[in-house]
Amino acid sequence: MPINLSKIAKAKKIKYFLISFVDFFGVLRSKLVPAQAIADMQKNGAGFAGFATWLDMSPADGDMFALPDPKSLIQLPWNKEIGWLASDLYMYGKPVKASPRVMLKEQINKLHKKDLVMKSGVECEYFLISEDGSKIADARDTQSKPCYDQSALMRRYDLIKEICDSMITMGWNPYQNDHEDANGQFEMNWDYTDCLTTADRHVFFKYMVKSLAEKHGLRATFMPKPFSNLTGNGCHAHISLWNGKINKFLDNGDKLGLSKLAYNFLGGIMKLTQPLTAFFNPTINSYRRINAPPTKSGATWSPSSISYTGNNRTHMIRIPDKGRFELRLMDGAVNPYLLQAGVIAAGLHGINNKIDPGEPLSCNMYTDHKNYPHLKKLPDIIEDALDQLENSKEIKEAFGGDTIKSYLKLKRSEINDFNQEEKFDKKSSVTHWEKNSTLDC
Repeated sequence: MPINLSKIAKAKKIKYFLISFVDFFGVLRSKLVPAQAIADMQKNGAGFAGFATWLDMSPADGDMFALPDPKSLIQLPWNKEIGWLASDLYMYGKPVKASPRVMLKEQINKLHKKDLVMKSGVECEYFLISEDGSKIADARDTQSKPCYDQSALMRRYDLIKEICDSMITMGWNPYQNDHEDANGQFEMNWDYTDCLTTADRHVFFKYMVKSLAEKHGLRATFMPKPFSNLTGNGCHAHISLWNGKINKFLDNGDKLGLSKLAYNFLGGIMKLTQPLTAFFNPTINSYRRINAPPTKSGATWSPSSISYTGNNRTHMIRIPDKGRFELRLMDGAVNPYLLQAGVIAAGLHGINNKIDPGEPLSCNMYTDHKNYPHLKKLPDIIEDALDQLENSKEIKEAFGGDTIKSYLKLKRSEINDFNQEEKFDKKSSVTHWEKNSTLDC
């Protein structure tokens, strides 16, 4: 039976709905709709002017409608009067192809034609910082190796407990919370599930963390590299393909526990990593995190070369257990929908073309990278990543040339704005422009 949001509102005493979508830059856009109007919104969508968001539209275009997905409904645990809804964008009665959630759903449909579902989990790192973003919020968090520091973790117990309790209430099955590798940095983990649900939850998680941090008098940021001397915010993704209850990535007879299908999927990702870096590391600031020198803790925990390995965190792709792999490239600014969509598109290319990823490496890639000059490198600046994206026939075929053209147009306009005010230099401090434009990513 169709889900009736009006009936749910009455049953759960929801007074308002946030009808939300994410634009190309990952900005969460919403309209606050009273419950009495939700029936019409569920049928016809909430109207927006697309040009007013980071989508490639004109002021002359007609209304863009956000049609809420009732399956995505989340009742805010800290304010039960409000229900949050992820939405798909429509214009002139048709889906807006150059919009992130629609892009992901198109890739999911391609997988479905092969009777496959991608399940994924994400590890979202964030900093708790001062109001102006100039320093971390906890002046006592000063260890040179602060990872897993119990004292610093427990000084933020009230906030972390409320976030974790909220995830329990929402049924996400959170299983651990920790202080991460940088001072003032934290990570919270919850169960993997189908990739569309994971993307929706990823969007909501960032909103929830920022909102509850404000409630506790703090500011949270997922900015890739807010402090040049500290480890940046990653967003690692764990990936597997399923047919019903069967993990199609699992092969107990393989030394790393992966099937031929998994290796082909992995091979596609490795082949298309360079152009997809424009999606996975989408900001100017992102390139302070990858290809970066060691930080205060002694390691960046981020890749520079395109390689895979077993249970070894110095490579771009890690296989920590049988039947799945971890992609360690993405950062905190990644668009949750483009993350999942990019992985599927590249993986499908690998499956369809039976791409062999080659042999895994076991070295410490941070110290031994010079011994592997044949490995492809990650783009060093965002301009290089965008050029790779523009020249990728495979990515254009996956998403459509017009969609990629729109993304490139908007990102290059952003770079032009930066270049009018600043100059990017990895050896220098993070610029004011980067902080102003990325702290709230």
